[in-house]
Formats: sequence, C-alpha cells, structure tokens
Amino acid sequence: MNYIVFDLEWNQSPRGSAGEHPRMPFEIIEIGAVKLDESFEILDEFHTLITPHIYPKLHRVIRGMLNYDEKVLKKEGIGFKEACRAFLTWCGEDYQFCTWGSSDLYFLQNNMDFYYMERLPYPVRYYNVQQIYADIHTENHEICKLEKAVEHLGLAEQEAYHSAISDARYTARVMKAGIPSLGDHYVYDIYRHPKTRDEEIHDLHGGVLDEISSEYASRKAAVEDKNTTLIYCIKCGKPCRDRVSWFQTGGNSLTAAGKCFLHGYMVSQYKVKNAGNSTDNVFLMKRTYAADRADVRRLREKREQVMARKKIKKRQEYEKKAR
Repeated sequence: MNYIVFDLEWNQSPRGSAGEHPRMPFEIIEIGAVKLDESFEILDEFHTLITPHIYPKLHRVIRGMLNYDEKVLKKEGIGFKEACRAFLTWCGEDYQFCTWGSSDLYFLQNNMDFYYMERLPYPVRYYNVQQIYADIHTENHEICKLEKAVEHLGLAEQEAYHSAISDARYTARVMKAGIPSLGDHYVYDIYRHPKTRDEEIHDLHGGVLDEISSEYASRKAAVEDKNTTLIYCIKCGKPCRDRVSWFQTGGNSLTAAGKCFLHGYMVSQYKVKNAGNSTDNVFLMKRTYAADRADVRRLREKREQVMARKKIKKRQEYEKKAR
C-alpha cells in the first residue's frame, strides 16, 4: 500500500460571488502529488497544470500567490478530465490519500462531478496530515500552516510554497520528519454523506468513534434524536452519565463530556451539516473519544466561560431594548 500525498491549486471568480458558477465555486488549475511507501520514502511524483475554462482569468489574490499566470496555464495546461484521469491512473490500485487540510479532496470531487466523471469509491477515507501533525506537535491540537510546520521541524525550505508539487513535497517531508506513523488515524471526507441507514458510518479507529448519520428532515429533528445527545462509551457501548452538558464550541459544533462507570470519561462532539440538496435537510458528524479528569476539568471551565459570555450578551441586549 502506498500513500498519495497530493495538493491542488485552484482559481475562483475574479468578480466575486456575482460571477461564481453555482456548481463549481473553485476551479482546479494544478495537481501535484508524491507517492510514498509505508516508510514515507518518495517513490514517484506527478505534476500537471490545467487550463481553466470556467474562470480563465485568475483572481487577483490567486495570481499573487502563484508563480505562473494565465498565459502559462493556456500554453502548458491540459483539460481537467485528462489531468484527473492521468492522476488517478498514476495513483494505482492500493493507496491512501494524504492532504494538508480537508479542502483538497473535497474540491477534487467537486470538479470531477462538474465534468460528470466517475466518482471515487464511497466512503472516501484519507489522512488529514495537518490535523495529525497538530495532535502531535501543537498545544491544544491547534492546526498551523504548512510553512510553520516546516520551520518547526527545522526542514530546509528548498522551493517556493503555493505550487501544488512543492507543497506536496513539503507535506511528505513533514510526515517523514514529524509523524512516526499514520496508523488508523484517518478521517472521512464528507463531500458525499450517507443517504440511507445502511450507508451510515460507525467506525472506531485511532481511539476515536466516528459517526456520520444519514439525513434528517430538519436541524430540530437532528438535535432532538437521543442518539445525538447521548454519549456512549467507546469501549463497552453503554450510555455515560452526564458530566459536562452540551455547549456550543463553534458556529455549528457542540461538545459535552460523560463518564462510563467501567471505563472512565468520554468527550463527544457533533456538528450539524447542511445536506446540500435541500434548504432543510441536514446530517450529523459525531466524534467520541476517551478523556481524563484534566480534560473534563478544562472542558467544564470552557463551558462556564461560554455561558458567562452568553449571559453578558443577553443582558446587554435586554438593556438595549429597554432604552
């Protein structure tokens, strides 16, 4: 089995949302990849430029990041379908994708769908090297830019960033220098989500229980499902006693903690995601993992801070209305 570390560069409408194609907000203009063995040694490389058709003019921010322009893309680029087929053929049959972040695989599939290409086998699993690196090297598992990881590991900066092939090489070097093993710390891409109960994902791997639901008719129905708010022990599957009640930790993310009588503390997080094919339908992504007393204490303190801010905000709104 090989690891395919790939990176993409993409363009978007130079006119902002007014000129955006609804089926392709980001058009891929470059694919760069390296093929690694299980020891993270480079076996081969793949690189191609792609001539854009939806957004032939580069967005000014994109042009400022890249080391080529529209003339180069028109002269040296090929069509997306040809490039993507060549890339997937080069990947071989037994491989796992690795990317720095979660966007590349998502937009690869989006561009493939735009051209009605055959889809990747479902479900799509991959390694988010950015998050794996953060879990090992950064405080509170906070993600960082690729440049910062390279600097932190003391790796030589041999080429410019923001080229798909150079960023793929840098990611491979970070893996070699800073990640002992990927193991089963993969994640699931959600460009395509479960449509039926049979397609739902319940997978315990890398010490984490990943659950991805099929669709609910509304956000209200999703959060009122007892399986959403109950925390189950990842070892015995029994419901945990409440220790830290659910509270919002992001725009659409909630976190809580419970305790299993036999196996200790568990922390659970869920996100409500728009299903995309309806204004109402949603699905859930939920992750549960074992924790210790210190983790739960920090989580409780964080909840208290969040609730205190909510009280202040609510009081300020009340006073504003009372004036």
